[in-house]
Amino acid sequence: MPVIYAWYFATQPVLSGESMHFDQRLAIMAALATLWGVRLSYNFARKGGYTWHGEDYRWEILRSKLGFIGFQLLNVTFIAVIQNVIISWFVLPMYFAWLKRGTPLNYIDYAATGAFVFFLLMETVADQQQWNFQQEKKKLISAKKPLTGEFTHGFIHSGLFRYSRHPNFFAEQSMWWCFFVFSLAVTQPSYWNWTGYGAVLLTALFQGSTPFTEQISVAKYPQYKNYQRAVSRLLPMLPGSWPVDEGANSKKRN
Repeated sequence: MPVIYAWYFATQPVLSGESMHFDQRLAIMAALATLWGVRLSYNFARKGGYTWHGEDYRWEILRSKLGFIGFQLLNVTFIAVIQNVIISWFVLPMYFAWLKRGTPLNYIDYAATGAFVFFLLMETVADQQQWNFQQEKKKLISAKKPLTGEFTHGFIHSGLFRYSRHPNFFAEQSMWWCFFVFSLAVTQPSYWNWTGYGAVLLTALFQGSTPFTEQISVAKYPQYKNYQRAVSRLLPMLPGSWPVDEGANSKKRN
């Protein structure tokens, strides 16, 4: 949906006959939203998300916790309505770009574009690292081979995941904050406008969903609590000492 909304804004000046050319700012924003959508769709598809029964693994767990009636109430209110409002809102910075179409690009546009691409690459790398880990773990289990090293813990904690427990979540939120910054390029000297609440709502959504994701991980992997103590949840930071290794060494000494 963000891709559709983005191109709606970008094509309006051309489709209305106002101009023969796309506005540069609107075209850049639509292109970035499209890259975001391609990455998301590819990552979801390779996990089987677009099969008949495909879905994020967390929905099944949430259904079991809420029960049929509770989940249907969540479906009617949040999934079908509120979630779509949030999705449309974090694309709305294009509204200001549309109002000020024709305004030359400036350093804010360049900075927002560079930052958006950086976080897009970060999320792509994080997703690939997680995918590689899970696929290799499945192969080892299927071949009935012993799990060693990182695989003994059951979850990835190397690469970008050494510095953040959810680098992909961090990058996802950051991209849409960068998208909001485009609106500031045409509303200077203002540093805020109401379209920024889309990024605020998205960030709030992650603050609610990330703990739920981690509850599942803690239940599945005994060492995950140690990982939580050692590594930042979202913001990439230098990690603390890894308690798992210390525990393993102490057992050897005993």
